[in-house]
Amino acid sequence: MKKTKLYMDTVVDIQVVIRDATSKEEAEARIDRAFEAFRKVEQACSRFSPGSELMNACRVMGNPVQISPFLFEPLKFALEIAKLTEGEFDPSIGKVMEEQGYNRHYLTGEFSENSSADSVTYRDIILDEHDRTLYLNKPMVIDLGAVAKGFAIDLAANELKDFDGFVVNAGGDLFAGGVDRNGCPWKIGIQHPEKKEQIIHTVEVSNEAICTSGSYERRNAKLPGMHHIINPKTRLSPNDWVSCSVIAPFSMMADAFSTAAFLLGSGKGKELIEIVDLKGLFITPGLQIVRVGGI
Repeated sequence: MKKTKLYMDTVVDIQVVIRDATSKEEAEARIDRAFEAFRKVEQACSRFSPGSELMNACRVMGNPVQISPFLFEPLKFALEIAKLTEGEFDPSIGKVMEEQGYNRHYLTGEFSENSSADSVTYRDIILDEHDRTLYLNKPMVIDLGAVAKGFAIDLAANELKDFDGFVVNAGGDLFAGGVDRNGCPWKIGIQHPEKKEQIIHTVEVSNEAICTSGSYERRNAKLPGMHHIINPKTRLSPNDWVSCSVIAPFSMMADAFSTAAFLLGSGKGKELIEIVDLKGLFITPGLQIVRVGGI
């Protein structure tokens, strides 16, 4: 059984393998709950919706704001990756993203324009785990594009865990649970960076996530070499890789580390994936495939 919906500027495909006595109605109900996870995360974490929980919280200065788990958890993880990469990955980059033209809502077409201090970093974002609050030291626009989709995939996967097999695929970032209808690990194709309809490599996964960060999807038409992955320190797009795919136990982890590895470049990016004991498959501008972590 397979269903498709649009969330978070992404086509989300959910398919499940049904071998037991699960009725069609029960399966559809579980799939609908999985899609609901995407709706909740989008409402919480969207930088493009003025009424999202994230953007409402970004407008409050000088006071802690209590936030839901749908915002707190991905933001907390983003800050952990920021610390690990010493700010090469930084969720406070939202205003820079807006200035580079990444500020248009995919459904309404409306452009967002928000205020921010000139110099902000992840250190200006304070989370209180006990009270589950967010406090901003300076005005800023937080961007959770490298964690929110992965978080939504993980929540959706949790709703489907009782199936013999399932895949939650959000635009190529996915979690594959169990086995396919033939009882084998899921075969997942990695998109060719230059030929959209082709697969450059295939991996097998079971109860794992694979997420890809690439420079080929959202290029800046006005600025050569610029795309939607931007180093917060240089305000430039790194181009050591054209694609970084990371395999991890959870999608939010794969999502964040694929972006972090892309940002860190050829040397430090590979080293990061090895340090955290994940697996990666990176593609150079010359289309050479570099395997990391025993993949």
